Amino acid sequence: MTDRTGNHLTDRPELYEARFPDPGRLAGRWTEDCLRRYGAGPRVLDLGCGTGRDAAHLHRAGRRVTAADLSDTMLTHARAHHPGPVYTRADLSQFDFGQQAFDAVVCLDSSLLYCHTNRQLDGFMASCRRALAPGGLLVAEMRNGAYFLGRDEPPGTTAAARFTFDGTTYRSVTRLRLDRGAQLLRRTRTWTADDGSPPVEESSAWRLLFPQELRHLLTAHGFDVLALHDGPGPRTEPAWRPGTAPGTTADGDRLHVIARTTAHPATGEHP
Repeated sequence: MTDRTGNHLTDRPELYEARFPDPGRLAGRWTEDCLRRYGAGPRVLDLGCGTGRDAAHLHRAGRRVTAADLSDTMLTHARAHHPGPVYTRADLSQFDFGQQAFDAVVCLDSSLLYCHTNRQLDGFMASCRRALAPGGLLVAEMRNGAYFLGRDEPPGTTAAARFTFDGTTYRSVTRLRLDRGAQLLRRTRTWTADDGSPPVEESSAWRLLFPQELRHLLTAHGFDVLALHDGPGPRTEPAWRPGTAPGTTADGDRLHVIARTTAHPATGEHP
């Protein structure tokens, strides 16, 4: 019998870190490089923080970090294993930590793409705008909708993976499907383990945002787009390395965006 109720990785954060190891904290270092490159202040909000690895790296770099996620399980793990930031529960599509409370908002690993509808995306942008001080930065990293333009099916429609954690070997089979009308990349993943536990089947989806669509969305919500490119970044091949300048293309698998709050279009003043 297959268990269809859980999410194997987000329900067990230690498995998430084993499946997606980042011993060199590449994502955190890339983010800190972006914050330094564009002169962000010390107050950072990490949205969709997951296990807290990146938030803790930014904390160690001298930032005052608030890290938010919708999963209580992830937050419990983060507090225990990656202390330093202030961890709190929040929904990306509607959050309120006070007006102008942060100098930068960070949203990595396609967390933004769990906002599936235009209303949710507008809520995310409006919440970020409210949270950021004048001239504050938004740094986001995600799958790139443009990568799938003209392709009949996602590359690697069925993908298999395996890893061993704490003496147990876990195997996954992942299937991706494009829902073009909803602009969603739907994912079904089946997990099996050699410890005798029943298989787990989980479903999720990412909103596919296109570069010009994302640029328009940001501009409409009072942001000036400083950089929008497909790499190099923490999840690209080749991966980002210190000193590497942002790219100039936007059709690869990942999309990276850095935007700054602008003056209010009606008054010329910051909110």
